[in-house]
Amino acid sequence: MSHIDSAPSTPGKVKMEKSSYFFTRGGGARWHYSLAKLTVWSFAFLALILIFFLRSPAPSAITSAADPSRRSLRNYNWGGSAWEKRVRASARARSSNGLTVLVTGAAGFVGTHVSSALKRRGDGVLGIDNFNDYYDPSLKRARQALLERTGVFIVEGDINDEALLRKLFEVVPFTHVMHLAAQAGVRYAMENPGSYVHSNIAGFVNLLEVCKSVNPQPAIVWASSSSVYGLNTKVPFSEKDRTDQPASLYAATKKAGEEIAHTYNHIYGLSLTGLRFFTVYGPWGRPDMAYFFFTKDILKGKQIAIFEAANHGTVARDFTYIDDIVKGCLGALDTAEKSTGSGGKKRGPAQLRVFNLGNTSPVPVSELVSILERLLKVKAKRNIMKLPRNGDVQYTHANISYAQRELGYKPTTDLQTGLKKFVRWYLNYYSDGKKAVE
Repeated sequence: MSHIDSAPSTPGKVKMEKSSYFFTRGGGARWHYSLAKLTVWSFAFLALILIFFLRSPAPSAITSAADPSRRSLRNYNWGGSAWEKRVRASARARSSNGLTVLVTGAAGFVGTHVSSALKRRGDGVLGIDNFNDYYDPSLKRARQALLERTGVFIVEGDINDEALLRKLFEVVPFTHVMHLAAQAGVRYAMENPGSYVHSNIAGFVNLLEVCKSVNPQPAIVWASSSSVYGLNTKVPFSEKDRTDQPASLYAATKKAGEEIAHTYNHIYGLSLTGLRFFTVYGPWGRPDMAYFFFTKDILKGKQIAIFEAANHGTVARDFTYIDDIVKGCLGALDTAEKSTGSGGKKRGPAQLRVFNLGNTSPVPVSELVSILERLLKVKAKRNIMKLPRNGDVQYTHANISYAQRELGYKPTTDLQTGLKKFVRWYLNYYSDGKKAVE
């Protein structure tokens, strides 16, 4: 009881305490009356809450609007006899010893090229992609159309969808998984960190959970990144070098993926091969990559930012052409040993590897721009800026001796040649640059 309730209401009179009130004569009726009022108001309040929730947007819609990382969890149409028929047809190998590969992120840059190469050589390929809008989805749809012409079907779905993944493995006994689905980009992690955890960690774990429990377990090759070397200053980067100093959240999620892969290999006997890609470029590439948006901005006559390190230090990248990356991916699939688990239980030691896939020839970003100027026949408007502290590192340089020895990996495309092929594709895809400068 509060101090106000116990004070006299008027001089000389004492306010009756509420506890006494309910036990005076007639108080029983008044108590029942008050209880009835309380009950009525409680039901009214509950009714208002129910109406509010019924009229409110669905939680998934609210989440999707607020957090782009959750957009990919929308409902997809999959299942049914016609759908299963397409899945089986796409995954059917043309030869008895061909691989049957599930490619995640198949509508992505690397995913499209790897899927096409596998299909061309006679392997069975099924893709899965959520077609998110991190960059222009129309480019992903164009890649999808390209793959469909080669006989590759891409299931529209999310790697976090356990039911979908289990259904795919029920329909097709995949021998291999080429896991390329991921939230890419170093700088975007500062805007939407949740999308990286959602795709690169939760999505990877969900995929491994499904793979560990199917029988037979597939061998898994997956995309790590050169970014795991982070602030390491020893060059060229070797697979034996430290990777405990990530410079970005993207790098941290890829490093986490390598540790997660080790765990699932150790406990469940999954065969896992990680590939650390070094700045992949080429036709059908990602618009968020420097060579891509440099090309667009040069054609539009816009300034382009060229970063330099402290004391005018050079910023360089080990640019690796897409065809060379594809050779490394196929080499990893071809040399991947079978997983040793069954029914989610490890039966023996399983293969665990990680390889650098780079070009071994770092090129200054300023030289990249010079090559684009010559190919486009347009002078770039350069804006020299200090390298920001947003996750970018000063240089990358791959030691590929391990991949050469184990995978037969040998890059053959220099930056001049590779950019020439990219520019030819770019001008053709964007109608001689007209679309690009709109």
